[in-house]
Amino acid sequence: MTAEDAVAAVNAGADGIMISNHGGRALDGCLASIDVLPEIAEAVGDRVPILLDGGIRRGTDVLKALALGATCVGIGKPMFFALAVGGEDAVFHVLSMLKTELESAMALCGARTVQDITEQLVTRHPHGGGHVGRYMRAKL
Repeated sequence: MTAEDAVAAVNAGADGIMISNHGGRALDGCLASIDVLPEIAEAVGDRVPILLDGGIRRGTDVLKALALGATCVGIGKPMFFALAVGGEDAVFHVLSMLKTELESAMALCGARTVQDITEQLVTRHPHGGGHVGRYMRAKL
């Protein structure tokens, strides 16, 4: 989950980058995926799509990920939970809720299209946690 690894992957021919800490299970002090997203997005640029995995539970989470450089997001847990609780209908309901929440968040931010979602829409709290190496923990 570093910019250097992402650049190396793209240079080796990767068609995309997936940023994921696997739910933090690999290492208990691992950064959240969204914390490393801006640096990876800046390093990779628009050479390949960037999928952010982890922590997406509402439309506002999607907005933040897109604003910080993700091309798309993974929404595995909400889908699995919906499927387990209510089957196919629940999955459609969750997808509809995420879409509605994203559209509402975009409207409140003045973003008419996905292309209008920029980093300026996200502010990190100045006292949002300690530094971890060169990264600063985000309180999004």
